[in-house]
Parts: sequence; C-alpha cells; structure tokens
Amino acid sequence: MARSRLTPERESELYAAVLDLLREVGYDALTMDAVAARTHSSKATLYRQWGSKPELVARALRANKPSDFSEIDTGSLRGDFQEMVARTDDCQMEKDSALMRGLAHAIHNNPELHRALRELLVEPELSGFDEVLNRAIRRGEVDADNPALKLIPHMLIGAFVARPLIDDQPVDRAFLTAYVDAVVLPSLGV
Repeated sequence: MARSRLTPERESELYAAVLDLLREVGYDALTMDAVAARTHSSKATLYRQWGSKPELVARALRANKPSDFSEIDTGSLRGDFQEMVARTDDCQMEKDSALMRGLAHAIHNNPELHRALRELLVEPELSGFDEVLNRAIRRGEVDADNPALKLIPHMLIGAFVARPLIDDQPVDRAFLTAYVDAVVLPSLGV
C-alpha cells in the first residue's frame, strides 16, 4: 500500500482520531466516513492508505504501543518485567483496556479484524515477549521446559480482564507489579 504519502505527524493524527472514535462509538459503529470527517480527509484516501477499516484500526492500535518489549534487557527477568510495567502509564492503560474490551466482541464477529489485530498487534507483542523469556532461559533463570512459559501471555491478558470484573477497578502499575510478583514470576520458578 502507498502509505508513504502521509507525514508521520499526519499519520499519528489519523491514528489518534481512529482511537478516539473507537472509544466513543465502538468498532461496529466506527465508519470510514466518520474517520474522514473527523480527520478532514477523504474516504478514498483512507482506503488507498489502509485498504480496510480492520487494517486501519489494527495499525492505529499498533502505533499506540510504542514500547518494544524485545529491547528490554535489565539482566534479570524480574527487572525486565519491572521495566515493562514502568514503561506503562496508568491513564493510558485504562484507556487501552477499555479499547480492547470494546474490540473483544467485534473480533469474534469479524475475521478480517481478528487477522489484522493478530498480524499487527498480537504477534509482534508475543515475539518481543518471547525474546524477554528466551533471555531468561539463556541466563538460567527459567527452565526451558517450564509449562508456564507458553501461558504467560494468557496470564497477563487474564489480569487485564479479571481486575475490572472482580475488583471493579482498572489495571494500573501497582496492580501489575503485584500480579507479576505473586503470580507470573512464581509460575516460572523465579
């Protein structure tokens, strides 16, 4: 796709508008017409740049995740997890959690959105996360055959789903730190 025509600033502005609209109306009610109107662009430009609504939404979400977990290497798995949490912002985490909860239903009903999110958001995140865990294995902190290794992403996503449901509170840095120390690291034998 001819994505290079937009300046990084304009692309960032478009992505921010898409995320704002998602928060306001949800995925199903979000239209390319609404994005075009909000961003003072043409619908044809949006389709030329991104091809489809699922692609645009997935790229907007990806652009909203600036941290690359594979870059984090503090020398210990606990330190790496602490750094991941430190790179988060409580307010942004709450907004992101609300977005993901809103997208959960749409993902089940829209295979193209599911595919785009897996390719552009989930797989890169998992890849970076795997690198952090593989370094811990190489350092001898975690056994390579530990069955919890494959379940760490599930545990963390579970925390984001369970906290609002059980405690009626958003996930924040303090909760994530406590969760990682009490649940994730012990499951890995750390």
